[in-house]
Formats: sequence, C-alpha cells, structure tokens
Amino acid sequence: MGMTKQSKSNGEGWGMGFLLVFFSEEDENQESSNRKSNNLNQFSPSPSFTRTNSSQIIHKAQSTISICLLLLFTSLLLFTLSTLPSATSRRHLTSPSNLSHALQGMGTLYRRGTRAMTELVVAHAVESLTQNELKLFLRLFHRSPLASKSDLLIIFPSNSAAHDAAILEENDSFLNLLTRYQSSNISLSSPSFDVAQFTKLTKREKEIGEPIWGRKTRRNSTGAAESTRLSYGSVAGFDVEELDPENSLSGFLDHVPMNLRRWACYPMLLGRVRRNFKHVMIVDVREFLVLGDPLGRVRTQGAESVLVSAVGKHGKRNSERTHPVRVHSGVLMGGSRGIRRVCSKMLTDIVRASMQQQHRKKRNSVADAVLFNQLVQNDNVLKEVKLMVSTESMPELSSLGSKSGWHNLLKSNNSDGLIRVGNPNLDVNSQVMKQLCSFAVDSTVYSDCQ
Repeated sequence: MGMTKQSKSNGEGWGMGFLLVFFSEEDENQESSNRKSNNLNQFSPSPSFTRTNSSQIIHKAQSTISICLLLLFTSLLLFTLSTLPSATSRRHLTSPSNLSHALQGMGTLYRRGTRAMTELVVAHAVESLTQNELKLFLRLFHRSPLASKSDLLIIFPSNSAAHDAAILEENDSFLNLLTRYQSSNISLSSPSFDVAQFTKLTKREKEIGEPIWGRKTRRNSTGAAESTRLSYGSVAGFDVEELDPENSLSGFLDHVPMNLRRWACYPMLLGRVRRNFKHVMIVDVREFLVLGDPLGRVRTQGAESVLVSAVGKHGKRNSERTHPVRVHSGVLMGGSRGIRRVCSKMLTDIVRASMQQQHRKKRNSVADAVLFNQLVQNDNVLKEVKLMVSTESMPELSSLGSKSGWHNLLKSNNSDGLIRVGNPNLDVNSQVMKQLCSFAVDSTVYSDCQ
C-alpha cells in the first residue's frame, strides 16, 4: 500500500512542484490551516499520515529544484541562440524546407532581392550541367555588378535536389561575403569583391518597390532601412515542365533537348513579366560566365534592340552580307520586347525546320546553333527587331592562365562582361577557386577553401 501511494506521488510531483513555485505562500497558509484543523480533531497524528506528509514535502522540493534547473537551461539556450552569427540564421531561412513558389504558383524562389529590378537574366541549364559548373556560374555572377541590378532566373530540364542545394549554398556564401566586406576595413575597391556596387543606390533606386517574386512582405522601419542600404536581385528557378507543360516540340521531334526546348519556355516566361523588366539577357550556364555588366551595352537602347555576339573576331559586316558573321546561340541581350520577338521567331523556325526534316525522315537533326544563325541573317523575319552584332572577340578562360590575367578577370575588366568557358576538359572551378582562396576574406567564406 505504501508503494502505491509512493508511485502516485511521483506522478503528480511535477504538477505539485509547479504550483509550489507560483503559489507557495497560498499553499503554506492552506497547509497551516489544515494542520490546525487536524490538531483540533486529532490530538496525535497517525504514523501513516506523518510518512505521507513527509513524502509530499520531499517530492515538492525535488520538483521545485527540477523546474528551476529547467528554467536556467532554457535561459542559457535562448541566450546562445540569440548570439549566433547572422550567417547561421541566414542558412536556416534559406533551407530547402522554406522554399516557396516564385511566380503565380510556379517556380522556386531561392532568394528574394532587396528591391524590384528592371533587368532580368534568364539562364538555362543543359542536361549535362554538373553541380560544380552551376556553382561556378553563380559564384562569379554574384561578384559581378549585374548581381546588384538584375534578377536571375534559371530554367532547368528537371527538378534536382543537388542543384537546389548548390544555389542555396551560393546564396549564403554571397550574403556572407557581402556582410564581411561591408563590416570590415577592407578597401571598397578590392580586386576580389567590390562591395560598393551593392551599397551605393541612387535616389530613384531607393524608391523602387518590392520584387515581383514570391509573397509580398510588410517591412517595418528596420527592414526599410536595410533595403535602402543594400541592393541585390532575386534568384529563382523554373522547371521546363512548368513553362512548357505540353512539350510543344515533342510532336515534331523524337527527343527534344534542352537547347531546343528552352525556346518554347521563353515566350511564356517573358510574356508574364513583360511589364516588369526593360532589358533581358539570355545565357547558357555551362558555356558562359558573367563577370562584368554586359547589359550596360544595351541599357541605352530601345525596347526592340537585340545584341548578339560573334564567334571569334570579325570585321564589320557589309550591307550585302557577303561574309555573314557566325554568332553564339547561347547568349543574347537587349530590350524586353526585342528579346521576346526573337524567341518567338526562333520557336517558329524550329517547328518549321522539324517539319521539313520529317519529310526527309530525319526527326532529330535540328541544330540550335544553325537555326539561330539563319534567323539572325534573315532581315525579313526580324524586320521588327533592331539587331546588333558584336564583332569583338569574346575571351576564353584558357587564355587567362597568368595570375594577373585571373585578377583582371575577377575585376571584370573585359569589354563584354562575359567570358566563354571554352575547353570542356579544363578544370575551371579549381583554377578560379585557387585565385579566390588567395584572398583573406573570401577564403573564410567558401567551403572549397577550407
């Protein structure tokens, strides 16, 4: 019988201890009254009553001590969490479980920018893109002036958890790099990272509203002050199934590679954001790296302008086009209206070429680069587009072997703000990281340096 009472007393110990902490005075008064009443009714308490009362007091004391220890542990835990570095909190906020849709129930928003941008970079990832290639593209893009002036959208051939993780990691590295350079005494003109391009905003830029991506947020006074001090764009990703759910070209080709299917995605994507962006750049993630500010070459041009880049170095084309210039199909930029028109015309040409190949029983012989060059050389088809061809030679990474060459690359001194990866056998990532890790601040940010 004694063991039964003991067990019951253990089960109720926490609740009684809780009451003891917050209502100790009331309990003492009540116990005192009970003892007086018992003394009037019984001149001598029984042994069982004495044991029960002593057991309750002991368990109350134990519960009180346990609660005090729990409160002390909780206080220490909250203090520790409140003093963690901001980068840790940022990683939590950008974890995969917190990802949301980018636009109208589609896409994935990896990072919401500080303000609405008027320029957009649409990058496409081919099927063979590796995680390291994606990280390299993002790493250099985040160091370029374009990262402070434009939003970045990446179109993927399929969902990939590895690519999601790579984007989130590079987002965190960028924000960490931005914070460290902003709070340090390092010169703003550092050859590694120019933090000034993310902190110096014009009055007009400060007055621009929120990004169109994701849910709108209500900023308090602190958030508003923060947004006026920093400027960087949003980063989002889209699956081709979201932008081209019917796989428009599947009826004309047995297999539709990403280099062709992307042209079916552009009209839908650019059509939905046509009122938000003045200038657009389309770029291949694997083939090109963004270093400087390539959109600066078309920023003063009209909405119908489109600039394409020649393959190799050429002289000026004559009006008769006796020597047509071969251009890259992986990169073009210009006014949003001109880019949309070129993309729509390119999609039409792919369908036409595919139908012609069907008659020849060659359903998979349509080449993206060939069709794009034919389109660029057809003045009648692009009569509503102000086409410009850059005949300047675009540098390749293989030509920047010296240390001074890599420093110039990181300072984004090339004319186009773009560079070709070139030789696929070149270990580009390790060479770039060798230079980045040579800078004191950068070496503490990137996991590759540790």
